[in-house]
Amino acid sequence: MSEPAADAPADLDPTTPNVARMYDYFLGGKDNFRADRQAAARVAEALPNVTAVARANREFLQRAVRYTAEAGVDQFLDLGSGLPTRGNVHEIAQAVHPHARVVYVDHDPVVLTHAQALLSSDERTAAVRADLRDPGAVLKDPRTRRSIDFDRPVGLLLVAVLHFVPDEEDPAGLVRRYRDVLAPGSHVILSHAAVEEQRNLDVSTAYRGANAPFIARTRDQVTALLDGMDLIEPGVVHLGEWRPTRDRRPLTAGWTAVARTR
Repeated sequence: MSEPAADAPADLDPTTPNVARMYDYFLGGKDNFRADRQAAARVAEALPNVTAVARANREFLQRAVRYTAEAGVDQFLDLGSGLPTRGNVHEIAQAVHPHARVVYVDHDPVVLTHAQALLSSDERTAAVRADLRDPGAVLKDPRTRRSIDFDRPVGLLLVAVLHFVPDEEDPAGLVRRYRDVLAPGSHVILSHAAVEEQRNLDVSTAYRGANAPFIARTRDQVTALLDGMDLIEPGVVHLGEWRPTRDRRPLTAGWTAVARTR
């Protein structure tokens, strides 16, 4: 995209780099603006394999959703879902359970516009514009309540989003607030940027000026985000190491995990 379309949301800001649109660019998408591409180029200077990282993260999401669906879960809440791309959550889940229901949540107006267009003919999916940092707004939204039965297990996705939530906003507390409404047997699917010393400083600097900061965390810190849940083997591991379907070199730029609620 070079500039907003005439029917673009009124609060769309194409001049501020947006982390969802930057991720779309890393995945080879076209739903991004010049400011997003320029910021993405700075990230690529600090993390030359960022495209491989983005793709590995997407592949993890797909494997984890399939695993969760095969474990019997047929409803999913995707927080910070980002722009639609190939192999979306509802496509993976509905390949296992044709009746599976999915709610995508994001606060970016471009994400909502594209998601609504994609999902317009699918009554089993919904898109909610809300900030994951406001669990009350997410959980009380009529579309969420209509689609998700919280008395039954849910697949909750927090994929590549919590590294945009700084410590002062208590990411662990946010996870707990969502965890506390989930029925036993729910699955939390999480990926997160990993601490890599100097590289993190460079990547964080590259994200400066975007609509969210970038905070990498250690394995112990990411494990703590899943406190009170049971980690599914192999636990918290690097990108490419969580139940891979093919041999590939692990990528140390990210952590991945799936946990089950008690």
